[in-house]
Amino acid sequence: MNLVSRPSRPGIRVHRLLDLYRLMCRIRCFEEAAEEASMGGVAAWGLAASDKPALVRGPLHLSIGQEAVAAGVCLNLRREDLLTSTHRGHGHTLAKGASAERMMCELFGRATGYNRGKGGSMHIADFSVGMLGANGVVAAGIPIATGAAHALKLRGLPHVVACFFGDGAANRGPFLEGLNWARVYELPVLFVCEDNRISATTPTGPMTAGAGVAARAEAMDIPALTVDGNDAEAVDVAVAQLLADVRAGRGPRLLHAVTYRFKGHVSVDPGTYRDPAEVQAALARDPVRLARERLLAAGAGAHVVDRAMQDAEAEIQAAMAAAAAAPWPEPAAAYEDIMNTGAGVWR
Repeated sequence: MNLVSRPSRPGIRVHRLLDLYRLMCRIRCFEEAAEEASMGGVAAWGLAASDKPALVRGPLHLSIGQEAVAAGVCLNLRREDLLTSTHRGHGHTLAKGASAERMMCELFGRATGYNRGKGGSMHIADFSVGMLGANGVVAAGIPIATGAAHALKLRGLPHVVACFFGDGAANRGPFLEGLNWARVYELPVLFVCEDNRISATTPTGPMTAGAGVAARAEAMDIPALTVDGNDAEAVDVAVAQLLADVRAGRGPRLLHAVTYRFKGHVSVDPGTYRDPAEVQAALARDPVRLARERLLAAGAGAHVVDRAMQDAEAEIQAAMAAAAAAPWPEPAAAYEDIMNTGAGVWR
């Protein structure tokens, strides 16, 4: 297991870091807006405040605090590369190039959403940018990614698959099966463990035997790198190194990105089961703020850095307004995109 640190050449990488920061701002703004809409508050995003029900209903799993991982991985992917995500997948989807407006429409349950308003937060997919889908089942994206990578190899295509999963997924069967299959068949897949150190409401450490996810990957002869997942530059450098091996046909690789989820398991969960001191220590290492501070220290103008956040806020405000004005699905749409039982009669 190797530990990767950020590069010591901030001046050379200032433009790259700015690209990372822009992605992180978009993710943070999107999720903060979605969270507010799930609680009924929308005035701050250009919509009239009211006592109407929340505009985003159902489970909303936020990745606030984990933005550096999504940005650092996806900035190294090409449009044709594929990606599988988790139930906490807004950041991955945005970073892969999906439309913030269509994503917000899906969260609002509108007909113009990615799943025509019928999938919600945990089922967003955009095949046009290689995003094969978020997934509400822990570890379920691992065999999907492995299968997709095998298909790429059989077809002789030069693309790769990035597979996001959480630390809790490493204790489920698909982790072993997927990594083993990928190694045996030398598949072009990068496994990315977003280790936020908690599985829903249970700390992962006491539930995980041995040295953890990277050691398990290496036991299957899959090289792994461990990285500070709140350091966008370090993630970027590690992913570039790993993907160079994957693209060269050297088989799968694994990134173990240690990060922290600032919010509870879902948007209505206050997360009071966590030690307040632990949360405060994590908030002190907010990846968005760290990237901003590093940009300023590297010589980027404050107006340029501030503009990145302003542009993200404007984009998400427009997405919120478009989603609120978008049409609801027609009732008949409930019977579309479903399995045909043969008789067309409800059973």
